Amino acid sequence: MSFPGPWGGPHDPPPPAPPRRLRISRGAVLWLLLLVIAAVAFWVMTSISPGELKGLDWPEALQLFGLLALVSTGLLATRRIDLGRTVRQASIWVAIVLVLLIGYSYRVELSGVAERVRGALLPAYATQTGPRSIALQRSDGGGFFVVGQANGQPVRFAIDTGASDIVLSPDDARRIGVDPESLSYSAPSETANGVGYSAPFVLHSLAVGPIRLTDVRVSVNRTPMTVSLLGMSFLKQLDSFEMKGDQLFLKGKG
Repeated sequence: MSFPGPWGGPHDPPPPAPPRRLRISRGAVLWLLLLVIAAVAFWVMTSISPGELKGLDWPEALQLFGLLALVSTGLLATRRIDLGRTVRQASIWVAIVLVLLIGYSYRVELSGVAERVRGALLPAYATQTGPRSIALQRSDGGGFFVVGQANGQPVRFAIDTGASDIVLSPDDARRIGVDPESLSYSAPSETANGVGYSAPFVLHSLAVGPIRLTDVRVSVNRTPMTVSLLGMSFLKQLDSFEMKGDQLFLKGKG
């Protein structure tokens, strides 16, 4: 019998290494969970409302799914996940998506709310109440003003039932490209300051919100004015105009 010495001899074989366990990182689990949620959500949407996604076929859906998988591969490198922080961030993104979805679903109603808020803050901007109707808010001075488009240029008008014509101030005439010095001021008119003179002119277009007129006869005043006027010649071309409280409702003809 031989005994192993310090310079050689038989040795006991090393014990076999334990089998390595396949470990999946938390990031991989989260990545797979994200893909599963996306696939389930798409399947639910196509099952509940198949007609709503008729513009998106399955090849395009697979391309989007592959893009999501590629973009989210960064999760695979994640070893540790702060569960609380992850939940908070996910909740923020879910809230953002829900707000966007709600805003898109109620985009028509919200546009009306925005117009009403603007009308309350800036009374000269009309609030559209129908296909051919608007509402104006009374200003702090008690009158009604509106920003219209004369030959495509913005002009601030005062609604004046005491005026017979549509009257442009010299400054507004210049704004729409008319030289007041080239006009003939041959039409006298009674004003609060005495007899004034104006020049006839024809606008190609006059728009107040959805109310649009063409080939509109107006007068250009010779003396300066603080604001242009929409008189009875404009109001008579409407289907109706009515004042209720602090609002003036104008409705154009069909």
